[in-house]
Amino acid sequence: MHRWLTHLLAAVLIVGAPTQAIAQAATGERWSQAEANAWYEKQPWLVGSNYIPANSINQLEMWQAETFDPKRIDLELGWAQDMGMNTMRVFLHDLAWQQDPAGFKRRLETFLQISAKHGIKPMLVLFDSCWDPDPKLGPQRPPIPGVHNSGWVQGPGTAALDDPKQHARLERYVKDIVATYGKDERVLAWDVWNEPDNEGGGSGFYTPRESKHKFDRVAELLPKVFAWARSQKPTQPLTSGLWHNPDWNKLEGLNRVEKVQIEQSDVISFHTYAWPEDFAQRVRELEVYGRPLLCTEYLARGAGSTIDGVLPVAKKSNVAMYNWGFVDGKTQTRFPWDSWERPYTQKPPTLWFHDLLHGDGKPYRPREIEIIRALTKAPKNEVPAL
Repeated sequence: MHRWLTHLLAAVLIVGAPTQAIAQAATGERWSQAEANAWYEKQPWLVGSNYIPANSINQLEMWQAETFDPKRIDLELGWAQDMGMNTMRVFLHDLAWQQDPAGFKRRLETFLQISAKHGIKPMLVLFDSCWDPDPKLGPQRPPIPGVHNSGWVQGPGTAALDDPKQHARLERYVKDIVATYGKDERVLAWDVWNEPDNEGGGSGFYTPRESKHKFDRVAELLPKVFAWARSQKPTQPLTSGLWHNPDWNKLEGLNRVEKVQIEQSDVISFHTYAWPEDFAQRVRELEVYGRPLLCTEYLARGAGSTIDGVLPVAKKSNVAMYNWGFVDGKTQTRFPWDSWERPYTQKPPTLWFHDLLHGDGKPYRPREIEIIRALTKAPKNEVPAL
């Protein structure tokens, strides 16, 4: 479908949507195209980062009572507000909830209060298939020197994924969190599962500990997770982002997991860490679904995905954008993916892979912050002279 025709269709759907489209979306069914586009029309151009405070190595360290740090979060989200950001993508974890459901929700409430103070509406991520498949509660290990994201953990881990008896716990987690915050105006959206069919990462480091049936387990669980979340009738959209394979506009070419992601998402989200031309191609592929587009991961400077190159293209097409990494810290995502094979212990790379700020708030590249600020100040779809 030509881009002008897609935009025309979206405009007709928005104009024709009932004034109470968002209220009608909370019926326990997938949103219609009209409802999804009516919701998106009410949003500013959405721009933010995938967020974890600099002093946390993973989701558990961010959310457990002993290491939850609201002062640090307040400081960092203040920096985000100053550069014009209005959203963040934030990963939760089922084990942090299991350990202490009431305490976990109190900490999440504190986080939402801080976010609202800074004009930031987070997208909350319920599950994640990336990195360490064996998450454990308690003190988290220190970073491996010179290695990208060396402490990030999956949720659910292999033990829960492979044990059907634990799936009821996962269901209680999803329903409790979405029931509590599914009608909260401080929450933007729900990403029900990050890269669900990812084999883990770490250049094979984690492969021996991955479930041998991971894809099938995820393919069975993902539609259930959508259903669990939707059963609580949230007034925010649900999504799960495509991240690999070509030709996203052809359902017959997608695997079972990807088909669920497309067919169950209220708004379409995706990841791309490539050149601006590749980003634009992905947008064209996904426009055929007639729904809002949110790029929930980008920015890999060494791979051609940059603030300078990609963000203006996204602004012109009104695609929401979340770069990976906000403040350089214990996740060490300034190092590239190949650090798993060749740790950068002797000489750090001159070019940061992800992340925008040093730990003290100083920009890695001041020009990037200027671009973000200029683009967020301009009206929707308008790209000012940069």
